[in-house]
Amino acid sequence: MKIEKEIKLLRGAVIASLALSAVILTTGMKANNDARFETLSVERINIIEADGTVKMLLTNTARFPTTEEVNGKVLNEDRKKRSGMLFFNEEGIEAGGFIYDGSKNARGHSAGMSLTFDKYDGDQVMQLLTVDEKRGDRRVIRSGLAFNDRPEFETQDKTREIMRELTQIADRAERHKKIAEYEKQGLIGGAPRILLGKTAEQNNGLFLFAKDGSPRAMFYVDEHDEVQLQFMNSKGEVTHTWSGATK
Repeated sequence: MKIEKEIKLLRGAVIASLALSAVILTTGMKANNDARFETLSVERINIIEADGTVKMLLTNTARFPTTEEVNGKVLNEDRKKRSGMLFFNEEGIEAGGFIYDGSKNARGHSAGMSLTFDKYDGDQVMQLLTVDEKRGDRRVIRSGLAFNDRPEFETQDKTREIMRELTQIADRAERHKKIAEYEKQGLIGGAPRILLGKTAEQNNGLFLFAKDGSPRAMFYVDEHDEVQLQFMNSKGEVTHTWSGATK
């Protein structure tokens, strides 16, 4: 009987201890949700709103979302996985991102960084980009700030739907015909309009483009440190030029 009584007392003490621990933990968590870490190593972090909407995503290469749904949508099945960040607006729609990579390859190396800002429910209208490629003995570095036009009626869901449709069209002529139809409807397309930066030819300057993306004006310093100014027509022909090269 004495042993049974001690067991009951011990059981009661354990239950009371657990209850007290639960109270301490829950009240402590309510009072202070902050935590401090000297080092935090993770493969991916989703920054979310109270309702669970992902607003920003920080990820390594392996966990970059492609076929996975984020905010109820598959972002892009054909996108190459890269480490970086993705941004989302209040409706959970992707609004831009920052990605980067770099590695050696058979030709030398390839590396790049890209910070993009999308139009609402569309693709990028502004991009800060740098690309560094080594091809044997030749190294090509190009970088710049670009501003782009996007189609008026473009949406991310419709663009994905159209891209899936186009990949199913084997005939090249038929595919180009279909692309032209969607471009005319203002559903896909887009073109660069302004580039400020360095080209692969090592020309540093300002480059202006027409609505169809064709170059129209260039004001730059070339690889020989000479100032150049050129104007082109719709056919890409140089109509006017001025050079600061010494005679």
